[in-house]
Amino acid sequence: MEVINMEAQIFEAMMSCFEAFTKKVEDLCEDHQDKSLHRWLDNQDVCRILNISKRTLQNYRDNGTLPFTQINHKMFYKPEDVETVIHKLKLK
Repeated sequence: MEVINMEAQIFEAMMSCFEAFTKKVEDLCEDHQDKSLHRWLDNQDVCRILNISKRTLQNYRDNGTLPFTQINHKMFYKPEDVETVIHKLKLK
């Protein structure tokens, strides 16, 4: 085991930089751990959130229950629209 001696000022400066770095990482992680629906969702996300099958999701798209946007061959849904469907399903 190697022992390294350093001045207290240098140690405090290193700890200060490390704490600032840690704070930045925690802030970044917190931004991406938001559990509310603030990003576009794909088919898998919507099926999981609504607890429905892919076929039921297609029916929702076909009959206009759930608006969507198609980019190439992939469907995307606005989180607000999914929340609206959740409220509609709860009212039934």
